[in-house]
Amino acid sequence: MPLHLPFRIQSIEDLAIPAVSLLIIFLAYTSQYLFYYIEPAPLQGPEFWWFNAFVLAIWWCYERACSVDPGPKGWVEKVTSDGSEDEEDDIERERDVKLGKGIRWCKKCKAVKPPRAHHCTKCQRCIPKMDHHCPWTSNCVSHTNFPHFLRFVLYAVISISILDYHLFIRASSIWDSRDLPAYLGPPIWAMAYLLVLLIVNNFTLFTLSVLLIRATYSLGANTSQIESWEIERHEALVERAKKMGGYVYANGGQRMRIERQEFPYDIGIWNNLCQGMGTSNVLMWFMPFGGAPDIKDAADWEVNGFEEEDKTWPPPDPDKMPRTNHTLGESAVLREYGSVEEEKEAFKRRQRDDYAKRNGESRGDEGDNDEIDYESEYEEGMDGQEGWTNSDGDRLRDYGVDEEEEVLSEDEIPLGELLRRRKTRAHE
Repeated sequence: MPLHLPFRIQSIEDLAIPAVSLLIIFLAYTSQYLFYYIEPAPLQGPEFWWFNAFVLAIWWCYERACSVDPGPKGWVEKVTSDGSEDEEDDIERERDVKLGKGIRWCKKCKAVKPPRAHHCTKCQRCIPKMDHHCPWTSNCVSHTNFPHFLRFVLYAVISISILDYHLFIRASSIWDSRDLPAYLGPPIWAMAYLLVLLIVNNFTLFTLSVLLIRATYSLGANTSQIESWEIERHEALVERAKKMGGYVYANGGQRMRIERQEFPYDIGIWNNLCQGMGTSNVLMWFMPFGGAPDIKDAADWEVNGFEEEDKTWPPPDPDKMPRTNHTLGESAVLREYGSVEEEKEAFKRRQRDDYAKRNGESRGDEGDNDEIDYESEYEEGMDGQEGWTNSDGDRLRDYGVDEEEEVLSEDEIPLGELLRRRKTRAHE
């Protein structure tokens, strides 16, 4: 007979929260039951209350990390217009000031995409200061719930470290009494269960410790995991451009000039911490019931001023340029290929010929070339697929970002939005 469940599992991610809950129960509660069968004794007094208080904090923060909306519906309109102006033009100009000069457009949401926001493939909407979509919380880690996620990981590491101490104390007790008769020691099943607990507990501790270090660094540097990827990508492009006279080639042969840009949102460690945690009260950073930044701050980002105002983040990326069929020079020839593999082979052949011609010399300025012979530059990631990956082998889609939405041309922006921007620039 088929098994009929009282609930419907639509994807494997639906099992993530139950799996994490079972892991917490397995480590935190079954271990305390096991301690009744292994010396020195069950947890008592302050040991019992402190450990279980931290476990309770885990449950509270995990619930908040799972349930707090990373980007409430209509948040873009809320943060870009507060209704303080009576005139429509004044409201639009105020929105442009809040969003900055480099206004982006989300073709999936059909709305303005504020700085540091990305469209999540799982949540199906733009998320403010999106860090990543966490499969273990079935939720995005974002501007509005990052403190809850960080506190959950912190309390988990503390609790697991305390449990690790108690497990090793009991393992040492068993080892010290190894020469005694077997009937004086704990039962075989208890020793086997202790071994399983030690393995699972230490593996979980290592994994969460790495995550805690990474999340703490992101908080101190005011960078999300996605922005760390963008920083590494930009540095790779700058290094590649140095070998090509300051230029790289995008889809369809578009020639792009790459200049080094500094990350604009690192405003100092203290300010980064206060902004990320939503308060300057250090005590509230560590409280399980502590808050998080308000959604109203999701478009008004303070910058360090290291770059000119007309430069936006993220910097131009040839992978996100829309593919075009036009050439760059009057003498350039339009090429058509029967398949992607044929185009790759043609590009590699032209690249070898060009390297032989140049004999190691840089390409130089754009005007020094009679003909531009590239339509694209093929990059292969660590996973063997086309496109760039960072040092960990990650792509933007691994963080939950909708990569298709990231490729956008002005042709896809509504005419009304373009006219509004032009009117705002004319007013300025």
